Amino acid sequence: MYDGPVIDPHHHLWDYGMGKHRWLMPVEGAVEALGGLEPLRRNYLVADYLKDSAGHNVVGTVHIEALWQEDDAIGETLWLEGLDKSQGVALRYVARAPLGTPEARDVIARQAAVKRVVGLRGILSHHPTQPQKSFIKRADLGYDEDWRRDVGLLGEAGLHLELMAYPYQAQAVFDIAQAFPKLQIIVNHCASPIDRDEAGMRRWRDGLALMASRPNIALKISNPGAYDPQWTPQSIQAVVRDCLKAFGTERAMFGTDFPVADLQMSFSEIYTNFKQAVAHLLTPEQRALFHDNARRFYRFD
Repeated sequence: MYDGPVIDPHHHLWDYGMGKHRWLMPVEGAVEALGGLEPLRRNYLVADYLKDSAGHNVVGTVHIEALWQEDDAIGETLWLEGLDKSQGVALRYVARAPLGTPEARDVIARQAAVKRVVGLRGILSHHPTQPQKSFIKRADLGYDEDWRRDVGLLGEAGLHLELMAYPYQAQAVFDIAQAFPKLQIIVNHCASPIDRDEAGMRRWRDGLALMASRPNIALKISNPGAYDPQWTPQSIQAVVRDCLKAFGTERAMFGTDFPVADLQMSFSEIYTNFKQAVAHLLTPEQRALFHDNARRFYRFD
């Protein structure tokens, strides 16, 4: 199995005591799609990530915004800048901005001025029949004129767009990519197979194929056990196989989504399943998925 260098292009860090991540707080109306959040209500800092990733040859990582309070989006970036970088953790950032608001232009410019910021993330994940699984209230956010206006600013600022979306938003992601053909878009978490019945998985595979038809969309195969409390190595391998069937080995990459993914599986389980799923591929293809593609998309050079 693969034993080369790894870049983890998707993880989070937080200081729980700062109170900047409201979604982690024990409040009514928390997003149930993630499961019980109690194990996440603690600090998760560089030392914690290093402990979890020990033995996996992780040579660099990308920090993805962790829903830090939106009226202080730049605060998370400044906090990250103060953390230890000597062991490769959080060498690049995908930050946050209040897209669709009058403040967005200024925040995007301020984020882009930080050298380690290479992209911004938007969240479109909305479930039409199970509101407890929705991360946003508006099903049509991806078509909002103000939101689209701010997406257009990202390319001008030299940033890419990272998106979290369910299969129900696959058409919107495709349309965004078509509207901004020079903008790199990276879809998170295997494009979120949120409904695990037969119809839901078919909807997810159709969404993968639709998004993959746009050359400016790439896919992160991250948190592969999300939304699947009864996951098995076989079910993880099936998800990886379908992702690679759609996007190939040049527009996909493996990531953990730690510590959120720890709700379903350990760090070692994630990478063991990834390695087993692609053991049949040539070594250069495996290295692309574990390291080279992340290095290219997140501009480690």
